[in-house]
Amino acid sequence: MEIAQTHSQTLLVFTNLPDEASAHVLAAALVGDRLAACVNVLAPCRSVYRWQGAIENATEIPLLIKTTAARYPALEAAIRARHPYELPEIIAVPLAHGLPEYLDWLATETLAEHPDGNPLTC
Repeated sequence: MEIAQTHSQTLLVFTNLPDEASAHVLAAALVGDRLAACVNVLAPCRSVYRWQGAIENATEIPLLIKTTAARYPALEAAIRARHPYELPEIIAVPLAHGLPEYLDWLATETLAEHPDGNPLTC
């Protein structure tokens, strides 16, 4: 099945979780619910930010989430519902370019009704 996926329909979404366990749980849920084709759970990083008047310094686990613009509203709702932070970072960036076959796979993997096919790795 060929999907006519354009770069403007494909999003890279960023969020950070407080620990590896919650990052893996969220990643699995997003892929399992077909809200994301792939989620990369990255190595811990240090985040410095101002929260409620104080400067915070925390270790966080970044996630890189690949999805489509059509699935973004449901993805955002799922992150908000499952995220342990009161105000989670959720930032979506449209992709300017990408391997057409990969973008087609991404679009197929995020369809609510998934056709059978050979999955690729992300």
